[in-house]
Amino acid sequence: MSTQGFVVSHADGATFERGLRSFFEYRDLGIKQATEGRVEAHVIRAAAGTDFSGQAHIHKTVFQLVYVLKGWIEFEYEGQGIVRLEAGSCVHQPPEIRHREVGHSADIEMLEIVLPGDFKTEEVASVDGWPEDRIRV
Repeated sequence: MSTQGFVVSHADGATFERGLRSFFEYRDLGIKQATEGRVEAHVIRAAAGTDFSGQAHIHKTVFQLVYVLKGWIEFEYEGQGIVRLEAGSCVHQPPEIRHREVGHSADIEMLEIVLPGDFKTEEVASVDGWPEDRIRV
């Protein structure tokens, strides 16, 4: 049995940093390094004093799961409309589903797990637009 890649991350003393979205802060759980980039896992929370931007976008993923730990968040999803997620809610976002954030509570906290760890994000003109409207981010 190998212990290579074993990692433990504790909330006590954990740090949050700005990441993909400037209106969120991200706590790296160490999974990306432990899996040599195959999987990304982090806790996301609202960054105090910042406004969010609801730009439609896609993620170039194989798998993406969001689990709400605290608060609420609303997304508009391609083909689904607006979906409100509250504490205890979980969503699987299929690869390249168009979506945008509509709003979130000041106390939002989410666990996000994504494969691959180095996924790309592309902005799109709308949630229900055509593939040729993609804008590189």
